[in-house]
Amino acid sequence: MRCLRGDGHVADLSEATTPGTRYRVEWVEVPDRDARTVSVRKQFTDAEVTRSRKLEGAWWGDGGAYFVASYARHDDGSANEHDGQVWFYDPRRQTVTLKTIFGVNTDPEADNGNYDGPDNITVSPYGGVILAEDGEGVSHLVGVTEQGKAYPLARNELNDSEFTGPTFSADGRTLFANIQSPGYVFAISGPWGRPGNGHR
Repeated sequence: MRCLRGDGHVADLSEATTPGTRYRVEWVEVPDRDARTVSVRKQFTDAEVTRSRKLEGAWWGDGGAYFVASYARHDDGSANEHDGQVWFYDPRRQTVTLKTIFGVNTDPEADNGNYDGPDNITVSPYGGVILAEDGEGVSHLVGVTEQGKAYPLARNELNDSEFTGPTFSADGRTLFANIQSPGYVFAISGPWGRPGNGHR
């Protein structure tokens, strides 16, 4: 995928720092899709595709695909630092839009509304998305409103393992989520409602 700002090439998704940033998308053919001789990421120059660090979670919903960049740092070649971006790809418009961004979490052991390293993602039937943190320190399930505001939904009090695989039941009444180690699955019931933008 190659992102464009007007006619200009966007080299890295970390260039975007403001929710609502939208780029036009062009798809680039992969010469060796099976990576028989060369890793897919090494088949392109930086001028041919748009790169990002630690692309992980993805979920189809709201007529497009949400995808997550877990973090970016200057020392890995990123233009700007962050501790998580959520993007939305709109196939009809052929665009990607930054839905939310987490600033660098300077104290991941504190539980004060700082989140880092989002990974797995699901779309909530009540609006917004639910993210599983895979960062440093305290691990949460984090909700993000349709306006891009993050709020805590659950915290792992058991150990330092990450939350994984959040998904709602077909009727939308139960959110299932896991703690990766030792492999617990939780069924979280409501009452659910549309999150307000006032949540933090």
